[in-house]
Amino acid sequence: MSQIIETIDVDVPVSVAYNQWTQFEEFPKFLDEVESITQATPTLTEWKIKVGPVERTFEANITEQHPDERVAWNSTGGEMDHAGVVTFHKLSDTTTRVTVQLDWEPTGLLEKVGGAVGAGGHAVKKDLKNFKEYIESKGAPDGAWRGDVQA
Repeated sequence: MSQIIETIDVDVPVSVAYNQWTQFEEFPKFLDEVESITQATPTLTEWKIKVGPVERTFEANITEQHPDERVAWNSTGGEMDHAGVVTFHKLSDTTTRVTVQLDWEPTGLLEKVGGAVGAGGHAVKKDLKNFKEYIESKGAPDGAWRGDVQA
C-alpha cells in the first residue's frame, strides 16, 4: 500500500477551511481528478474520478469526523482501495494548516508506475494548492456540515 502525506497552510480561519472541506460535492472545483461526488448520506459519498485516460468509481464512508479537527474515510466499494484523513490545525486566528494523509493500493500498470515515481504525492500537493487558492479567493465556505462522527 502506498502512503501520501502532504500539508499546506491556508490564510483562512480553521472553521472556514474545515467547513469547505465538508462540502464534498464541491470538490471538483479544486480537485483536478475528481469528476463528481454525490453525498448519498451524511457519512457515505459516491465518487467518480479520472486519472489520465482511466476512470474509476467508488464509495467512501466517513469513519470519523470532528468539527474543525479532522475528517477520516475509507473506500467501501468500487474500483479504488484507499483510506485517508485530513486534519485542520489552527496556527492563528486567520491561518490554518491542512494535512492530508492518504493510504491507497495502486491497481493497473498506470497507477503502479505513477505510485512508484511519486505521481500521487504530486497530485495531492497540487490539489491542496488548488484548495488554498479556492478558499482564500472566496474567503467563505460554500456551506458547512458540522456533524460529529465517532470512530
